[in-house]
Amino acid sequence: MTRHVKTVDRFAHSHESSDINTANERRTLQVVLLTGTTMAVEIIAGHWTGSMALLADGWHMGTHAFALGISYTAYLLARKYRHSEAFSFGTGKFGVLAGYTSAVFLAIAAVWMMAESVIRLVSPVQIAFTEAIWVTLGGLVVNLASVMILQQGGHHHDHDDEHDHDEHGHEHPPAHDAHHHDHNYRAAYLHVIADTLTSVFALMALLAGRFLGWTFLDPVMGIVGGLMISRWAYLLIKTTGLILLDGGVDDAIRNKARELIEADNESRVADLHLWRVGSKDVALIVSVVTGAGRQAAEYQERLKGLPGLAHISIEVNSCDDPDCHCA
Repeated sequence: MTRHVKTVDRFAHSHESSDINTANERRTLQVVLLTGTTMAVEIIAGHWTGSMALLADGWHMGTHAFALGISYTAYLLARKYRHSEAFSFGTGKFGVLAGYTSAVFLAIAAVWMMAESVIRLVSPVQIAFTEAIWVTLGGLVVNLASVMILQQGGHHHDHDDEHDHDEHGHEHPPAHDAHHHDHNYRAAYLHVIADTLTSVFALMALLAGRFLGWTFLDPVMGIVGGLMISRWAYLLIKTTGLILLDGGVDDAIRNKARELIEADNESRVADLHLWRVGSKDVALIVSVVTGAGRQAAEYQERLKGLPGLAHISIEVNSCDDPDCHCA
């Protein structure tokens, strides 16, 4: 009985997502705390000084603080449930869902910023430029610090150990894909980059208003910041939404998988499904028709070089019919 269990365990494989990264989780928490504190200061100072650019920067930072909080929560949940059988293909989509949710809130904030800025263009208010400039400088320093914190993990790649092949057609190979990094972490990093650029815009507007008298530039920068956030939100919704709908795999990868399987000119792909189960991981299910008596392990070996494959299931169907082109 013990020997039988060990044999079964040898063919089993983990469904843990490669998106789980404790170092990135820790850095994200540090930036959440920094961003949240600065957000509160800038919003209060924006109301006090009357600066729309500063207020927009504060609310912009607030939406990012919220989004970063979602990213951090996604790390916690992904790690908590990484061994749970409730998630058939692991917890990789926790981070994707976090990115999608934060993008929706970003879009709402962007619309509010642009609407408020238009109102300020029509009905200008008095701005305490000196105070606003100092607060914006403080926000910029915090943003730059956040960029430096997150940049430490920007070039880090995790590599899983090699896994044995399975005669039944199941494999969990390394999931390192140079083109798809930790989506959740990437979203957090882009958030703070956008924060930094918005702070720069706000500072430029305030300096121009203070020394050149161009007060109109303050709400204009609010509109510019809103447009920038809108574009970022759209791209993030588009990317993460596709993954949540079991898409996101390039046609080039799909065509390459088919090419590798049919490389012997005796095998034909009858049914092929590829989809992303996280920011990096790709799942593949294929039904192969062959007349050469080939085994699933051979097709697994061919697919090893395909980027991002984390789950592979292969069904091999023999074709002995004389009319079968695979015979």
